[in-house]
Amino acid sequence: MESTAQTPISHPPAARAQTADETGRSYADLTVREAVEAELAWTPDVHAPRIGVAVTDGVVTLTGDVESLHERIAAVKAAERVAGVRTVADELRLPSRRREPDGRKLAAAVDAILAWTSGVPHEGIHAEVHGHDVVLTGTVEWDHERVAAKKAVERVLGVHSVESRIELSRRPDAADVGEEIRRAIIRNAIVDAGRIQVLVSDHEVTLAGTVRSWAERQQAVRTAWSSPHVREVHDRLEVVP
Repeated sequence: MESTAQTPISHPPAARAQTADETGRSYADLTVREAVEAELAWTPDVHAPRIGVAVTDGVVTLTGDVESLHERIAAVKAAERVAGVRTVADELRLPSRRREPDGRKLAAAVDAILAWTSGVPHEGIHAEVHGHDVVLTGTVEWDHERVAAKKAVERVLGVHSVESRIELSRRPDAADVGEEIRRAIIRNAIVDAGRIQVLVSDHEVTLAGTVRSWAERQQAVRTAWSSPHVREVHDRLEVVP
């Protein structure tokens, strides 16, 4: 009897098994995405159904359309508040720029909100309006004043970006600035002072080390800015959940 050779049946190569580490990261990213979506829905200034959320290794990407710069910033800050978020990629879209605003009306609205916002000096801040973009210049005494000015203008409907060039007035000399900031960080319940280094050169402060969340990072920076002797704060902190 003549024997016939059998052709071996070929099977497609098996897909590479997902490692335990990859499975753990995927689960962690899913948990972070669900938490970010919940935080967006919990944030009053954000229309969450219009915003898409993707997470890869703790990096959050926000996509979709928002109605204003204020909503865009609120969405990014909401994502940054979530534990496990390392950084946020903002790919949100503002309304089309094809229709240019009435420059005089927008400038008047910016001037009015600066004049009527508590915590913003009436003198010393000037606004330049270029289309949908605003540039703030001038000099103020405290960092919280220029922060308040920028936040106020960001709420004006029709503004797509705000660049703050506001400077601080000259600061008095203080040899113990670094120690004052360290003590303030230690007093703060949100910040783990043991993981943060404070370096001072002239009137500039550099914060280095690691923090557990964006909220902790922002609080440490705000604490450094609260010193009356600081003219610049360099944020070198890394978020390590």
